[in-house]
Amino acid sequence: MANRWSGVTIDCIDVKRVASFWSALLDRPEGPSEPGWIYLGHRDDPLPRLVFQPVREPKRGKVRLHLDIEVDDIDAAIAQVESLGGHATGERHEYDEGVVVVMTDPENHEFCLVQIY
Repeated sequence: MANRWSGVTIDCIDVKRVASFWSALLDRPEGPSEPGWIYLGHRDDPLPRLVFQPVREPKRGKVRLHLDIEVDDIDAAIAQVESLGGHATGERHEYDEGVVVVMTDPENHEFCLVQIY
């Protein structure tokens, strides 16, 4: 039996707004989607799809699973996230290998921007 990672699903109230944020940040176009949902990418893409599922309740508490987005320039990436409607949390970690900055999307889903030196 072969198991494959096919995607990551993100619950959100405003599916279009959150999907648009991630589409612009990752340069991933919208693919075939179910009514009310938005999928970024296609089932046969080399990368897993991002799936945006509509929910009625807002996110509560810290998400225990998050995406790491590797970037070439941490300051430019922070500015891009903020211009797209995301936010910096103020959490930044400096390591010998690089820097990690915790950000949120427009509905406060946490993710990390990672610049490797």
